[in-house]
Amino acid sequence: MPSPAEAPAGERRLLAGFDAGQTHTRCLLAWAQAPGAPRLHEPVSAGAFQVLAEGEGPGVSHLAAAGGPERFQSALATSLAAARQQLPPAWWHLPLAAAAIGASGIETGSPVQHQGQALAAAALALPPGRLLVTGDERTALRGACGPAAGILVISGTGCIALGQDGSGREHRCGGWGWLLDGAGSAMDVGRDGLALAVQMADGRLAETELRSQLWQALSAKTAQEVKALVVAPEFGPAGFARLAPLVNQLAAAGDPHAKAVIKTSAAALAGLVIGVARALELAAPQVCGVGGALTHLDQLQLGFGACLARALPTATLVEPRGDACWGALELADQLAQEPLDQEPAGF
Repeated sequence: MPSPAEAPAGERRLLAGFDAGQTHTRCLLAWAQAPGAPRLHEPVSAGAFQVLAEGEGPGVSHLAAAGGPERFQSALATSLAAARQQLPPAWWHLPLAAAAIGASGIETGSPVQHQGQALAAAALALPPGRLLVTGDERTALRGACGPAAGILVISGTGCIALGQDGSGREHRCGGWGWLLDGAGSAMDVGRDGLALAVQMADGRLAETELRSQLWQALSAKTAQEVKALVVAPEFGPAGFARLAPLVNQLAAAGDPHAKAVIKTSAAALAGLVIGVARALELAAPQVCGVGGALTHLDQLQLGFGACLARALPTATLVEPRGDACWGALELADQLAQEPLDQEPAGF
């Protein structure tokens, strides 16, 4: 792709890719290709686009939450403005050719997605046909696999697996909210460890270091204190997830209860992948595992790899070709090539 200095004025059409998380929002800017021009880049990889600029803004919350719409628009506008400031001054006011935004909690075809589309269109001054607001798992999948067949499994505070068959079909397993479907996540590792700890406290299970270590991490002395802590509004899934590294550490040290928790979560992650592979009829899928839990909890990572190898030996674990922001850029570039009256992909 031409460098910023080489791009003719008439071809200076900007793409924006956003990764809107709860803590911060990231925006990448790159040149869009001229409609009908030969493809100048391969599917998403670390070098697929020559990024012109990067900016950050505040995080977002669910659009149904108090102040959610305002936070969403502020995050987009702020991160875009920060990225524009990295461009040469003559390009600061170039209009966007297209944009794609990945944000958590956006279900395809839902009223929330349509609300997000309207809010983003106003914030970025783009027509609907040049804009896509979708779940961050979809931009992450595109970043990891490009348009090729593959499966992405994400394990962080929550977990989800999403795959594509390379011909337009997608399938998702998991990600139905922490109250219903957290097996394989850092939240579940912490919660399950704590559940076993209270069973130790009342005599149902033999005592191990797991109980005393978790009690200490929570600055609690009794099961009654733990019960009060976990129902506090500010505790939530993040409070359980913060305990996961300790459970992982104890599993590595041989604590039998911690090992059982990790084993259950690893098997659950493998189950997500198997469900996607079965639905898409992927006999030998390439699988990318990402997210804070899979990255930082070594026992979970090792257990997931072992479970997947046993249950689906034809699967291959591979590194992602790019992240969610790269995936958003790829989707934005696709939108920039489509007729304006065409509904954006993902609806």
